[in-house]
Amino acid sequence: MSDVLYHYQRVSEGFGSRLLALKPGQLSLPTPCSDWDVRNLVVHVIDTHWRVASMPEREADPAGDLMSQWSDATAAVQTALADPETSATLVGGMFGERSFASLVDSLLSADTLFHTWDLARATSQGEELDKEAVTRALAYLTPLDEAIRRPGGFGPKIDSAPGADIQTRFLNFGGRAV
Repeated sequence: MSDVLYHYQRVSEGFGSRLLALKPGQLSLPTPCSDWDVRNLVVHVIDTHWRVASMPEREADPAGDLMSQWSDATAAVQTALADPETSATLVGGMFGERSFASLVDSLLSADTLFHTWDLARATSQGEELDKEAVTRALAYLTPLDEAIRRPGGFGPKIDSAPGADIQTRFLNFGGRAV
C-alpha cells in the first residue's frame, strides 16, 4: 500500500466515523462554516471527492443516504490511488498540474481534515484529528498561505496563541477559532 493511500485512508476514516455517528436531526445543525449546515458540509465533502476522482458528473444527493454516497466517493479515490497508472496521472488544480496522488495527499486530505473538525464541532463529537495527517497538511499549506486565501478557497487565518498545539495551529490557519 502506498504512503499516500495509507494517509488518505486515515483521513477519510476520520470523517467517515463522524458521519456514521450522526444522530437524527443533526443534519440541519449549523457548522463553523457559516454558509453550511451539517448536510451541506457533508455534500460539499462528497462532491469534492468526486471532482478529485475526475468524476465531476457525480454529485451528492442532499436528500439521499449520505453515508452510502461517502463510501462510494472514498472508494473511488482509494481505487484510483491503488492503481499506479491512475495515481501518477497528471491532473489540473488550483496550483497547476500535479499527479493525482499529490492532489489527494495535499489539498483533498487537508480539506477533508478541516471539514472533519467542522463536522465534529457541529455535532458535539470528538474533535481530535489525526496528528500525523494534520502535521502533513499544515506543512503543505503553510508555504501557500496567501495564494489560497481567496473566494472559493480559504478565508483569513487566525493567529495562534504562543505554544498552541499542531491541531490548533492547523485549524487557525484554516480560519477556525478553536
